[in-house]
Amino acid sequence: MTAPLMVSAADMAGVRRMTRVVDALDEMFADLAGGLTRSPARTVVEHGDQRVLLVSPAVWERRGVGSVKVTTLTPDNPGRGLPLIHGIVALTDLETGRITALLDGAELTAVRTGAVAALATRRCTAEDAEDLAVIGAGVQADALIRAVSAVRPIRTVRIHSRTRAGAEKLADRVRDTAPGPLRVTVCDTAKDAVRDAAIICTATSTADATPVVEADWVAAGAHVNVIGGTHPDAIEIEPALLAGALTIVEDRAAALDGAGEIRAALAGGLLTADDLYELGGLAGAAADVTGRTTVLRTVGMAIEDTAAAVALFEGVADADA
Repeated sequence: MTAPLMVSAADMAGVRRMTRVVDALDEMFADLAGGLTRSPARTVVEHGDQRVLLVSPAVWERRGVGSVKVTTLTPDNPGRGLPLIHGIVALTDLETGRITALLDGAELTAVRTGAVAALATRRCTAEDAEDLAVIGAGVQADALIRAVSAVRPIRTVRIHSRTRAGAEKLADRVRDTAPGPLRVTVCDTAKDAVRDAAIICTATSTADATPVVEADWVAAGAHVNVIGGTHPDAIEIEPALLAGALTIVEDRAAALDGAGEIRAALAGGLLTADDLYELGGLAGAAADVTGRTTVLRTVGMAIEDTAAAVALFEGVADADA
């Protein structure tokens, strides 16, 4: 029996591998829109105070792969000096049933979530968009900066976080690892960070229904990737922004179930389910994004893990060959 390939966090680093994941997700979302993948609802087991165990299976038939991810979400961990998320992903070959790879689940989650945002950014922004604002300073914020920088020539990054020390730490890490000239600034307020930004990413661990970013702070024509929140009713971006923006989701049903901004906007009559564009159907079709404010609201789907896992597995396997 051949042992599964172990894919560590270090194996997922680099612009080339991030771009490979973005391209795989592009393929996968097209298949998802065409009904050619299966991504069942994840199993969620809540235990303790906001602590969660999740099991997420999915199958991507056209690529002949499936995956199962086991993840834990422990909000108290950052205070312990531990990651918010731990997990592992098992990648399988559908023809033989063999487990081909085991991947670090926390890093894969960060990479594929960043790559989903990068894909939407590639679809919705000008090719020369270079100004990025990030709200949050954790692992996911770091991955978002790497992912967006892989698809756009980012020259300035403005960071705001609830704790300035965390934002300064992220800023130092970004400066140290940037492949080229990059101006990184820590802002005292979220408003200062997002003002006039072409691309905005929010990646906080809020469980609150009070917006972290207000609608009138966002410049007309900006693109916003809304990633964070630890609860289905948590809100990072004021729902009023969605009333005039082109709003994109990974999957309509998943967003209606788990995206706080979408749920609040629907409840407030700011938009309807028919106003939501699915990412897989956005390319070359349903909507002209030129000059429009656009918002991607992600909730995460198991099939994204499958697509990212196969892209990273193949990348590592090719490098080892």
